[in-house]
Amino acid sequence: MGNENKHGLQTLGDGVYAWLAPRATWGWSNAGLIVDGEQSLLVDTLYDLPLTGRMLRAMRAAEPRADEIGTLVNTHANGDHCHGNELVAGARIIASSASAAEMAELPPEAMAALMEMAADMGQVGEYFRHCFGQFQFAGIHHTPPSETFDGHLDLQVGDKPVHLIEVGPAHTRGDVLVHSPRDRTVFTGDILFIEGTPIMWQGPVANWIKACRLIEAMDVDHIVPGHGPLTDKRGVAAVREYLEYVRDQARARYDAGLSAFEAARDIELAEYSAWSDPERIAVNVDSLYREFNEQQTATDIFELFARMAELAGYRGAVQSPPGS
Repeated sequence: MGNENKHGLQTLGDGVYAWLAPRATWGWSNAGLIVDGEQSLLVDTLYDLPLTGRMLRAMRAAEPRADEIGTLVNTHANGDHCHGNELVAGARIIASSASAAEMAELPPEAMAALMEMAADMGQVGEYFRHCFGQFQFAGIHHTPPSETFDGHLDLQVGDKPVHLIEVGPAHTRGDVLVHSPRDRTVFTGDILFIEGTPIMWQGPVANWIKACRLIEAMDVDHIVPGHGPLTDKRGVAAVREYLEYVRDQARARYDAGLSAFEAARDIELAEYSAWSDPERIAVNVDSLYREFNEQQTATDIFELFARMAELAGYRGAVQSPPGS
């Protein structure tokens, strides 16, 4: 598509921009800007204040209408899409109701405390530092949405209609697509990981697959994922096909009586092994097993990170408990 290796601020058209992270891995997220008339809408902030500040400075240098962000949409609750909210605290901040509730459960202060503890957490702490050690969580103040919605919300940015479409629970509990039809652009949040392995914290997988098909059916030229380079419908299909493949592989192993972690270790990732962070298969299979046995209680987050640490080569991180 011509943008595959680019990062930083990219102009997609008249008054629409993508901010692309330099890597498609943990915490390195994308964002976007839509402007028209005298109005502006920011799609997501970044994982810490220095990153978010750098992005805002680049946007304001390229686009004077970004000087005062009127509206911020957080596509979901993960901190790499909302921890920088305080830098646009004067904006109307919008998220789905489910995302707003989920944001309150792991605020940036909690992430800062976790990173302080990581040095004493053995192999899993080592993996935490590998994933998140380059970000600065200290001093961030949780800045929640000022407005929530469920289902759909139609906005205007100048004369541009912008549609917020809730497609979660999928990656998280309240994932939202931001569609600007006049710009022929959709910002997908973490419904799309391009060149990186999707991670299904929530599910059900059917919702995520349905969200991919919705994007595939859109009349758009620009698809901005939550992580990774700009993509096209083939990239969307690849994410959907990964989810379908892992679902089917996990189901076969569930029916054969393997535990979730045994199944994760056993599944051959084939062409998907080239995507970054393939160890996320441990979380994806665990979420699928919860679906298969209709279990509502999620596995402890430290246990999930320990499983990923082991698969990523941080040996001795975890022993799979019976029936896990």
